[in-house]
Amino acid sequence: MKRAWTSPMLLVFSGAAGAAGLFLTGSTVWAVVTLLFFLLLAGTHSPLVFPRPVGALEAERRSAADGRPVVYWRPGCTYCLRLRIRLGRDARRLHWVDIWRDPAGAATVRAANQGDETVPTVVVAGRPHTNPDPAWVREQLTG
Repeated sequence: MKRAWTSPMLLVFSGAAGAAGLFLTGSTVWAVVTLLFFLLLAGTHSPLVFPRPVGALEAERRSAADGRPVVYWRPGCTYCLRLRIRLGRDARRLHWVDIWRDPAGAATVRAANQGDETVPTVVVAGRPHTNPDPAWVREQLTG
């Protein structure tokens, strides 16, 4: 849980430090812009951007019942964020597993990627797909 928030918190503290330095030199506008930029970065790299994760076993059970793909991801992953943003509202229809919170999910990803924790790994009908095109993932929801 703590590891998921490390990157966003470092971004917040860095932005606050940079903004404080700019404020002390009299650049109030740039201080505000800097702080807002770093807050935006922290928000996009936080787990809050993603739908609420479930455990790997629960995601696999749900996927077997409804046929929807399972997405294995981790906070701070640029490719995971790209997938999440490009899916838009459709992202909520997938089952998301945070591999930093769920050791079984991390093991599934390692098994699918020759020992590497490469994410996003999307499992559709029991077959893993590493860093698939978001358009393809969306097609799996309609098909």
